[in-house]
Amino acid sequence: MAVLGRLACGLAVVILVSGLLADAAVHEYNGGKFFQASDAFLFRGGREGLFASTPEAVRRWVDIPRGVANGKAYIRFDNLKFHRPLSEAQVAPIAGQTGRIEALLFEVKDRDRIGYASASNIRAFCCSPELVQRTGCNPGHIIVRPRDGDNQWPRVVEINFIGNDSSVAVAPSEIHITAPGMYYLWFVICDKNLAGVAVTGTTVWKNPGGYLPGMMMPYLNFYALMSIAYLALGAYLVLGVVWFMQYARFWRDILQLQNCITAVIALSMLEMATWYFDYVNFNASGFRPYGTTIWAATLGALRKAVSRVLVLIVAMGYGVVRPTLGGLSGKVMALGAGYFCAVELLDVMQNVGAIDDLNSSERLFLVLPVAVLDAIFILWIFSSLSKTLSLLQTKRSGSKLELYRKFTNGMALAVLVSVAWIGYEMYVRLSDPYNERWEADWITGCFWHLLQYALLCAICVLWAPSLNSTRYAYSEDAPEDDDDVALTSAIVASAKAEAGTASEKRPINTDVFSLEDEVEEGKLE
Repeated sequence: MAVLGRLACGLAVVILVSGLLADAAVHEYNGGKFFQASDAFLFRGGREGLFASTPEAVRRWVDIPRGVANGKAYIRFDNLKFHRPLSEAQVAPIAGQTGRIEALLFEVKDRDRIGYASASNIRAFCCSPELVQRTGCNPGHIIVRPRDGDNQWPRVVEINFIGNDSSVAVAPSEIHITAPGMYYLWFVICDKNLAGVAVTGTTVWKNPGGYLPGMMMPYLNFYALMSIAYLALGAYLVLGVVWFMQYARFWRDILQLQNCITAVIALSMLEMATWYFDYVNFNASGFRPYGTTIWAATLGALRKAVSRVLVLIVAMGYGVVRPTLGGLSGKVMALGAGYFCAVELLDVMQNVGAIDDLNSSERLFLVLPVAVLDAIFILWIFSSLSKTLSLLQTKRSGSKLELYRKFTNGMALAVLVSVAWIGYEMYVRLSDPYNERWEADWITGCFWHLLQYALLCAICVLWAPSLNSTRYAYSEDAPEDDDDVALTSAIVASAKAEAGTASEKRPINTDVFSLEDEVEEGKLE
């Protein structure tokens, strides 16, 4: 059933993704329609954080060679066309301008300069005869108040239908970005007769270093520092090299739990490298390929699910106070599979498709299941840790008890830090609803990667492969006192050397998800 559930989840993701457009720095419009907003009709062309062009690029704009990281930042109209219904075009005069569309580009801090807010807080976007004296606007045009000392911003580009033409093409042009900011592109119509206009074509948004949006640009360096090619994914590389060296050195004494830790490290290294190459391709082309992005999101979801299951089975005392999970294995697998599906949907919907493609209600719908499952994991982990500590204390197992006390303290610290960070995130979101501090937005995502990495490091230190690894392994017959364990180990080793025989013990099943330990589970609980 668990396998069928995973297959169904994968099919659902593929079906959802197949209907999405993988655009980002290159925004594609495929017949999009305008919607009514107050007295105007709007079409949102995009929103991205853009850094300023370099001074050298501004001085030598025409002479700067073509390339991705050439220092230029701009928004370019490519093959942009507007189409009006034939019924509206045929009733238009044969000559002259017969319809106007205005492309409005503005920075978020200039939002109050767009339109006119009345005393009842109703914002009018189009200039009417009544508003001419109040605002000095031009009738039939969008209301825009230029910045003090810079009358070029917000920027307005007029696009006019001529005669009874049913479509109008926008000449290819670039709008240079000379100041960093969160920029919005709107197409605005103030003529009700043009309400049925559709948009096709593309707009290209470029930063000085490439096509990555400004809010995502720092992730390229972060994943590079966390990847093998650059120094930021080197963190996982160092952890992996140290761990795998110890793993190979003491392979005869490896516990099943340490195999699980190895799998999590390998998944983490592969995930970071995949994200890095996804961002490199995105930055170079302006498009996010379906395959790489979905593969990176799937690896991330798998790594998160496996790591949480790992922490849970460690808290349950697997391999230390119980040889298997027994009857709990099905519940643990079901929780892990459910978490994988929830995170997979969230990550795919956030990373595949247009930027800000989801509204807040859709984001909440996808985030809520992940938050609930995380809460279940946390409650189950600490409940299991409490039972494991009580059992170890009753059996007076000094070394194992000390090991689990350190692990419990680390988990408690991680939870406290997580709660504090969530509070900080909520404060940032509530105090900055328009993303005016977009340049620091990347810190939020990187923090969770670093916290998970720190927790994984703590587990690797506590359960590092060594000659003494087996002293923490579950043993039904061995004494629990540390001195007795050491003495018994020496006696058994001497007996094996002299007689060539092994001490007889009941074989222990080391399969973490074995169902053959129902009796043992009841005994421990």
